[in-house]
Amino acid sequence: MFVAVWMLYAADRLLDARISPRDELEPRHHFHHKHRVAFLTSIVIATIVLFCLLPLLLPAALRICALLAIPLVTYMFLIHVGAPGSVRLPKELAVGLFFPAAVFIPTVARVPTLRLALLPEALLFAAVCTLNCLYVYAWEHKPPYSQAHWTSKFAMKRLPWITGIAAMASLTLFALRHSPVSGAACISALLLAVLHLSRNRISQTHLRAAADCALLTPILFPALWR
Repeated sequence: MFVAVWMLYAADRLLDARISPRDELEPRHHFHHKHRVAFLTSIVIATIVLFCLLPLLLPAALRICALLAIPLVTYMFLIHVGAPGSVRLPKELAVGLFFPAAVFIPTVARVPTLRLALLPEALLFAAVCTLNCLYVYAWEHKPPYSQAHWTSKFAMKRLPWITGIAAMASLTLFALRHSPVSGAACISALLLAVLHLSRNRISQTHLRAAADCALLTPILFPALWR
């Protein structure tokens, strides 16, 4: 999954750098564009590695991943290849849906009876992933966020409230079910809130890196290592 996610991330940055005006790009886009040959070569190598790894997946997981790929490819098409003026889907929401789905697929494919049982944890993880993207966008742009999707604008104006709700919901689930996933989600949400309060004292590069590190909280729960 790491290989697939990295490929999508790198491809998205390269496509953004190709079609977006230079004054709208962030440093990470400029970096990918400057080293585009190296990134494209790495994507080709990663594609080969991914195809070699696919046979190791359970057939059920492979089928679910294939179904997930259909809306993902459609999303990438609308964002980067769609006609000018077409409706743009919010990237923040897309990440919050596709990435958590990919994370939970191996487990629910191996034990289908866990699909409904793990749904609350999956939704909380999706909320934290979405918050990660929303915070990064809010830090890198200034209000009124004219280029953002309307749903992202709505959420960024209420980030503290949304973060608080996500943290409380995660804490409640952790208290009721002792779920390590919900415990990790609670800590991640609180870390993102702390970073937001400290955003004026941290450089943009370090702030973005710290936001991604805030999602590493599952390492604090040994039960998730198995």
